Amino acid sequence: MTDRLTHITTRTGDSGETGLADGSRVPKTDPRIHALGDVDELNSQIGVVLTHDLPEDIRRLLSSVQNDLFDLGSELAIPGSSLLTADHLARLDAAIAAYNALLPPLREFVLPGGCAAAAQSHVARTVCRRAERTLVALDHAGIVGERPRLYLNRLSDLLFILSRCINQMAGVPDVCWQPATRKDV
Repeated sequence: MTDRLTHITTRTGDSGETGLADGSRVPKTDPRIHALGDVDELNSQIGVVLTHDLPEDIRRLLSSVQNDLFDLGSELAIPGSSLLTADHLARLDAAIAAYNALLPPLREFVLPGGCAAAAQSHVARTVCRRAERTLVALDHAGIVGERPRLYLNRLSDLLFILSRCINQMAGVPDVCWQPATRKDV
């Protein structure tokens, strides 16, 4: 591999602008840059999930997702590009079906928690939902296509399912919502 980044500190962003991969400059407040930041944060949160002791199949899946998210970031950084394919979505759909089949049906809402890895997966899920909302706005503005938005929608579902699987595999029950009983309302 050749050196891709020889200078990390370039000072080109000191004015409040940043460069896209096509060489154009945009303000750091540009919606595309917000989306890039949200996707980068999501990728980092998944990296934290991967620091935990996980079953090898989940580790491989999440590592693959991290690469997909880097591709998604590239897609956001290169106006007009499209890197995510129908195969990316099909892979997530297959994983959702496979891991969900391992779980008992939900009888109550699940709260974030359980073992540390599952709780971290819930954090990644919430960051994923935020990134999805950012991409919905970009999609409505015609800045990106629908596939990145669909990918993040599926990924947030997968992260929820994986959090439950991680708890189950660790022998830790889901943390279920306990609705308040309101006698005086």
